[in-house]
Amino acid sequence: MSRVLLFVDDDLDVREAFGDLLEFAGWTVVHAVDGIAAIEWLAENQPPSVILLDLKMPRCDGYEFRARQLADARLCEIPTIVFTADAKVDGPDARPLGGVPLVRKSAPFAELAALIERVIRHDR
Repeated sequence: MSRVLLFVDDDLDVREAFGDLLEFAGWTVVHAVDGIAAIEWLAENQPPSVILLDLKMPRCDGYEFRARQLADARLCEIPTIVFTADAKVDGPDARPLGGVPLVRKSAPFAELAALIERVIRHDR
């Protein structure tokens, strides 16, 4: 079974650092710099096993990507994890994300890796 992870984040340093760790953990990592690049990649490729999604990005942020993802029957079932440094994402004024789990960029890599495994097994 192919283990492809679509990593959507505008920060090159974050994509490289976590991408290397994810590849070491056995994932094939595809990088997208924003939601538009991710949608374009998804239109031309088989769905990945999981999407790791930043929220604050130019052109098309994580919220807009999630809205487009949820509106597309082909994409809405792809397991997605919000991966953010935004402290306001789970506060009282948080915008809806469609019930996806969230992990902070400051979390230990082992926490992220464990969450990814749970999400792809559907035991969120």
